[in-house]
Amino acid sequence: MIIALVVLSAFLHAGWNALLRVEPDKDRGLVAAISIAATFACVIAGGRWALGDVPFDALESVGWTALAGGFEAVYFATLAIAMDRGKLGPVYTISRGGAVLVVWPMSIVLFDEAVTATSSTGSAVVLLGLVLAGFGAHQASGVGARASGVGWASACAASIAGYHLSYKAALSSGGSASATFGASLALAAILRIVWLGRDGRRALVSVFRTRFPRVLLMGLTCGGSFLILMEALARGGSGFVLTLRNTSVLFAAVLAWAIGERPVRAEFIGAALVAIGAVVMSL
Repeated sequence: MIIALVVLSAFLHAGWNALLRVEPDKDRGLVAAISIAATFACVIAGGRWALGDVPFDALESVGWTALAGGFEAVYFATLAIAMDRGKLGPVYTISRGGAVLVVWPMSIVLFDEAVTATSSTGSAVVLLGLVLAGFGAHQASGVGARASGVGWASACAASIAGYHLSYKAALSSGGSASATFGASLALAAILRIVWLGRDGRRALVSVFRTRFPRVLLMGLTCGGSFLILMEALARGGSGFVLTLRNTSVLFAAVLAWAIGERPVRAEFIGAALVAIGAVVMSL
């Protein structure tokens, strides 16, 4: 059951990232999408609360949820820049795979997850895949990390690791999956809206008016992918869930072709290695 949830979440996650890649105004478009996703998640959380699901059992879970929201805000900001400067395949591969290399050792320290020969081997394969994906991004752009988005994708990876570990801590300390995600995403949306400034908020209103169907689809797909992830996290180890979810890099590689990008061989091989390494780590 956990594996099915994680794979479905992976597909949806790669899907909304592909929608972001073709969005002309990535920063405001993403803020609009996460505002919709936060609303969707809060409605789900409210419904479950009405049915008896306690949102937070302890103040500690609220604190971890707030921290997750902060990391989410950084994630969305860095993702928009990375997608603006780089292609879907390498940006997605580096951001997701890089997070694995942070979360895996931290999960061992914080949540007592086991160290095994397969998890160590898998992490080495993921690292090799990241190197190849970064090389492919540079090769395709020809003008360095700024154009390829590798640097911003790496920053994105750090923020993914931060919110993932915070989510796991919030769930472990008594937060329900839907309430934790809804509250953290709402906080992230508010932080990003404030950060846009007055002119940015005017542009955001314009995005809602002119491209509402697109951002609605992106927002619902984003919200659905994260809600499913939270349910999986509540049932399984954080290292296991995140590593298995990174099979989404293969979905992203296919979707990159669908939106007109043409990944070079190193990007494809790198994505495949990250996915294989993630699966090995989850064994």
